[in-house]
This record gives sequence, structure tokens and C-alpha cells, in this order.
Amino acid sequence: MSTQPQLCHSNCDDCPIRHRAVCAHCDTDELEELEEIKYYRSFEAGQTVIWSGDQMSFVGSVVSGIASLTQTMEDGRTQMVGLLLPSDFVGRPGREGAPYDVVATTDLVMCCFRKKPFEELMARTPHIAHRLLEMTLDELDAAREWMLVLGRKTAREKIASLLSIIARRDASLTKRGMSGPMVFDLPLTREAMADYLGLTLETVSRQISALKKDGVIHLEGKRHVTIPDMGRLMEEAGDDTDGGFLV
Repeated sequence: MSTQPQLCHSNCDDCPIRHRAVCAHCDTDELEELEEIKYYRSFEAGQTVIWSGDQMSFVGSVVSGIASLTQTMEDGRTQMVGLLLPSDFVGRPGREGAPYDVVATTDLVMCCFRKKPFEELMARTPHIAHRLLEMTLDELDAAREWMLVLGRKTAREKIASLLSIIARRDASLTKRGMSGPMVFDLPLTREAMADYLGLTLETVSRQISALKKDGVIHLEGKRHVTIPDMGRLMEEAGDDTDGGFLV
């Protein structure tokens, strides 16, 4: 497991997730305190960041890349229960063990804080505690939204929903806004999308091809996505024209 710091992000002022991370509202003195307990870790795609039940010695934010949250049942079956995108927080202050397996879906860089010092700092720093509460409530909203995606939406709607989530996060990180065409590189393989959405690989490929044919998305290669009209994609995320569940 690589634990080499990513020096390109060593300065908080240059951090690409600074405006969305747990330190977003911190003043200069608070950032200096965080700097004393901060370090970077990098993981290759497929590496486990933390196993469920393990003691966590750190908390932190995803700087770049994507990780999956996975739960394993007693009989060995697994279910991906969430994705961690850039700026998402990993770990739970006040909880010793990890509730889920966290696995790097792509190459991953994390900005980590030593857990005990972070908990002590959070107790006396309203800016950090308040921002973490905001992020926790956002995570709860996202989980409830995703329950609808997985439980009620058709295959086409699921793909459109996932694309819209990634596009919106990318726009938020780059501060480009939602007007005009949205362009981003899809960070997930189609296999990972199938696992997360509860679909087959064939269904994912078929639905992406259908969205491309209908002009909802433009695709260069398998990863470079352009969304000409975000409003149309959002409509696709809530209304499937074929009227059926393709699984």
C-alpha cells in the first residue's frame, strides 16, 4: 500500500477540493492546526483503503479518484452501498471501527488527518464541526436519493442518474456551473457501474449506447463524456421511454 504524499496538493490554497472539503470554512489559524496533523496517502485502483471492522487511525477527504463503500454478508455476498467522490469525507469521528470496506475504484489520493488529534480539534473548532455536520446531512440526502434510484428506477434512468450525479459533482469541483455543455471523464468502468447499479454489464453498455444514439450524451472512447443539455439528461433520469426494467 502506497503512503507517499502527493506533493502537488501539499499547499491547501492549491487544493482542488478546498471549497468543498471539511476544512472549507476554516480560518488561517485552524488550517495551520490541521496542517500539523495532515498527511497524504495514495492508493492504486483495486486497493483496499480500510476493511470493515478495522480500527481507523485516520479520517480524511478524497482529493482525486473514486472509492467504493462495500458491505459483505456472512455468506460472502457483497453489495456496493455507496461511492466516495472527490471532497467526500472518509471515517467517522467518535467511532473506532470502520462500518464498510472502502476500496479504491480508480487511482485515489486522500488528504488524511490523524484521528485522535482531529477529534480533539473538532471539539474546539466550530467551523470544522459545522462543516462536517453539513457534509453528513448531504450524505444522508444522497443516500435517500440513491434508495430511489436503486429501488424504483429503470435501467435507463439509473444510468442517466449516475451520469448526472458525476456531472454535477464535477461542475461543483471545477466551479463551472451548470450552464452550457458539460464535459467530463467518466471515472468508472462499465463493470463498476453495473456493480453499483445492480445491472448486468450488457445492460449498462446497451443503455449507454441508447443514450448516445438519442443524443442525450456524446461519447469519445469509453470515458470522455459530453452532455449537450443537462436538463434533458435530468429528464431521462426520471422518465424511461421504454417503460420497462432492463436487468
